[in-house]
Amino acid sequence: MRRIVTLKKNYEFAKVFNKGSFYVGRHIIVYVLPNKQSFNRLGISVSKKAGKAVIRNKKKRLIREVYRIYENCIYNGYDIVIAARGEEDVPKYTSLLKEFKYLIKKVKVFDQEKYNCLKSV
Repeated sequence: MRRIVTLKKNYEFAKVFNKGSFYVGRHIIVYVLPNKQSFNRLGISVSKKAGKAVIRNKKKRLIREVYRIYENCIYNGYDIVIAARGEEDVPKYTSLLKEFKYLIKKVKVFDQEKYNCLKSV
């Protein structure tokens, strides 16, 4: 299993938020910025408006798992920040999965050929 490389510093998040392209969904917002490297870096942002620590951590775990499912189908060389929208309820896993796929297609980092190959296996 590959380890997910994460964004850790505030200036890394700020750079993706300010200069990256984004698309808004019902439960999440996906920000994408090319990083000139051969791998993707992931950042997850959940504000305190989303609820108490237990709820925020559950949302982070869900988002990380959804990213892991589609990680092989995303083009390499991008910084990706997924921000949860500020609502109290935790979204269903299947709805989050569909929404993430829709958003990465909209931001144009989804590799449909890899997805079809992985799906047929």
